[in-house]
This record gives sequence, C-alpha cells and structure tokens, in this order.
Amino acid sequence: MQSGNFITTTELRTKSKKLVETLKNGGSLSLVHRSKVIGKIKPYIHEAPPIKDIKAFIKTLDGLIPGKIIPRKEREKRYREHLMKKYGKGLS
Repeated sequence: MQSGNFITTTELRTKSKKLVETLKNGGSLSLVHRSKVIGKIKPYIHEAPPIKDIKAFIKTLDGLIPGKIIPRKEREKRYREHLMKKYGKGLS
C-alpha cells in the first residue's frame, strides 16, 4: 500500500493481500484512479436484522430461560450429597 489511506486501481490487483488485512483490521481506504479519488473501500460490518415480530421474539426468549431454577440451599445440599457419594464420609 502507498503511504496514507490510498490504494490505486493497479494496486488492487498487485497488493490485494494487504488490502484484505487492512479491511479485516477495520481500516478503510480511498480508491485512486488516474490521480483522482473515485471511491472509498471500507470493511463490511454485519448488523443484526431488526425485530419485526415481537411475539416471536418473546417466544424465542422464553425458550432460552431455564424453566426450573433450583434455590441456592437446595443446590448446596445436592452438591454436598454428590461429594459424599463420590469421596466418602470424610467430608463435613
């Protein structure tokens, strides 16, 4: 690449590997043809599609939330039982 944020139409063919690296790093370049800036090359940024059906979105969210939440004391009790079963009576 030339110094600065420019690339010529010839360099598009000869230095495409550097161009790809620059775009992957989030950089953008001005495209020069016959000593005139004719365009801008910038990286593609993927954006999530907008939510159009709120009912379907809420249904999807409900599927992600666990249905059964175990209270902390119950989890500790089950974990202690598991340890006793696995390692024996030596734990208090």
